[in-house]
Amino acid sequence: MCRTDGDQDSDPDPEDPLDDDQAFSALLEDSIEDLYENAPCGYLSTLLDGQIAKVNTTLLNWLGYKRTDLVGRRRFSDLLTVGGRLYHETHFAPLLRMQGEISGIALELRAADGSRLPVLVTSTVKTGGDGQPLLIRTTVFDARDRRAYEQELLRTRREAERERERLQQLAATLQKTLLPPALENVPGLDVAAHYHIASVDEVGGDFYDLFPLAAGTWGLFLGDVCGKGAEAAAVTSLARYTLRAAAVYDPDPAVVLSNLNTVLNHEHDGTDPRFCTVIFGLVSPDGDQGGFRITLASGGHPPALLLRADGTADHLPTPGGQLIGVLPDAHIATITFRLDPGDTLLLHTDGLTEARTAIRGERYGDEALLDFVRALAPTTAQGAIAAVRDLLDTFGTGVDDDTAVLAVHVPRADREEHR
Repeated sequence: MCRTDGDQDSDPDPEDPLDDDQAFSALLEDSIEDLYENAPCGYLSTLLDGQIAKVNTTLLNWLGYKRTDLVGRRRFSDLLTVGGRLYHETHFAPLLRMQGEISGIALELRAADGSRLPVLVTSTVKTGGDGQPLLIRTTVFDARDRRAYEQELLRTRREAERERERLQQLAATLQKTLLPPALENVPGLDVAAHYHIASVDEVGGDFYDLFPLAAGTWGLFLGDVCGKGAEAAAVTSLARYTLRAAAVYDPDPAVVLSNLNTVLNHEHDGTDPRFCTVIFGLVSPDGDQGGFRITLASGGHPPALLLRADGTADHLPTPGGQLIGVLPDAHIATITFRLDPGDTLLLHTDGLTEARTAIRGERYGDEALLDFVRALAPTTAQGAIAAVRDLLDTFGTGVDDDTAVLAVHVPRADREEHR
């Protein structure tokens, strides 16, 4: 029988989109059993007492067991490490019984060869129509990559902590080199100082010193360099040694600060300018009554506080003093006064007055500090420093800048000192 052209079958087009759809549909027609056996996670079902009733091929391959090794022969807890079994009995199983489900629990399974497989386990209690529990279904996820990531993260964190401790030690060591190991013993004077570190991670720029000059004369200074870190420490070191050297050449406080201003201004002219605030003082005995004559020069520094023996206290005005290192010719303000027996001179950096109070979070301020020292007067150098240390402690984390405090006191010989 002959066929016409219209009756002839045509060859299938290899690029026919219908064939692609059919092939894709065929991929989706996996049996439920195959989906269970070869799932990307492990499955097992256990009786209520933990005996394994069913396990998929994925989990068997992970652990290296045959199905006959586990089904009807082992309990789920038998696959756990010693620590895992203890956790399963004391936490996992009781919670599962109470809640009916528990998820995302990190455990370790012991493989047939003795190796350990870190996993995340989720278990659900299957109940019957009457609500009674029938068996436990458990899903197991391979957590080896996650465990490796966590271990690497932990290692990196420990390295970072060690590096931070090393940097803190370096910062602490550098900070100590910027402060005198001990204050000079001045006959007829009691002197005390304190340095409050706001952050152990950075070197601050506050500094102070007390040192002998000519016979019967001593120099003292307290200052604060702008900024923190290594650059501030370099400026601090330069300022300290410049002040001591300049005071030997000419101890006049205004001249000393002028020399420091010239050095800082030239040193940092045009590139990363650095400046500081400083009070420099010249101290010498004054008469036979046990008092001292003090001349202070201030370069933009917070005013010193004078606590008198009669219980009064006030700022020592040094108006017009300009920041050191900013201008080629900074104006330096000076004041000369007498420190009588029972009087105390208190110098501080602005970390104290700029601290935030714990109650309202406001800046503490100069007036609050003045009220504070008025309540202290009269006091000694040690008493003033101890009180300021306690005050700083009340601010807690509100002290965000280092604070240096230096106190000078003339003891009274006629009666016991107030502490």
